[in-house]
Amino acid sequence: MPGYDPGIWRAGTAGWVHSWDTSVGVDGPGCRFVVFTAGCPLRCQYCENPDTWTSLGGQVTQIEDVLERVRRFRPALVASGGGVTISGGEPLVQPAFTARFLAGAREMGLHTALDTSGALGHLATDQLLEDTSLVLLDIKSFDPQTYKVTTGKELAPTLRFARRLADLGKPVHVRFVLVPGLTDAPENIDGLADFVAGLGNVERVDVLAYHRLGVSKYEQLGLRYRLAGTPPPTRGQLEDARRRFSSRGLVVS
Repeated sequence: MPGYDPGIWRAGTAGWVHSWDTSVGVDGPGCRFVVFTAGCPLRCQYCENPDTWTSLGGQVTQIEDVLERVRRFRPALVASGGGVTISGGEPLVQPAFTARFLAGAREMGLHTALDTSGALGHLATDQLLEDTSLVLLDIKSFDPQTYKVTTGKELAPTLRFARRLADLGKPVHVRFVLVPGLTDAPENIDGLADFVAGLGNVERVDVLAYHRLGVSKYEQLGLRYRLAGTPPPTRGQLEDARRRFSSRGLVVS
């Protein structure tokens, strides 16, 4: 980005921020202050925010400016039992900025959550994870070929990161998007359920319904939406997927 010093990026004193918002019960416990970063290595077919794929979708923002916004929200976050979440895009595209954000929030005594696909999990330092209270891990598929078709990337890095989190005993919520005709094969869901159940640190699995809310953004950006014509899953399909996870003793929503 013009005028942006790579040294600042490496130090994490500034980063590409797409936006920020507040949420309740969606991005971690309680009321959350959510920072959405710009840049992502995946190209998920159902992504609702293609405007976050590159740094061009964000603005260079000083870390202290972001943390000052958090400070203003801190009383409400503490009162609700909430905290902060850094999401994207993919926050581990900017590991130093993400680390500074999480450390700064922890210094304020806030619960912290990292929302990631795990594809760049090797860039998360031990200290970054120490400053993370909860990882929201998006596992797009358990079948490697389906994962590649869905995201354009390989599955293995995400599974390695999941195992690392398990070894650390880091609390994790797994997120899985059910897309008819893409991720809904019973063997795919069963494989993921078995893997997640064997980790021992997954507190909850969120089975999310595919939707088309981001289609207009593809049109605005001149991008082809590859799932045109794909319907959302039915209630029965969602219930069946959730049952497959819960039958392994997992808490499912």
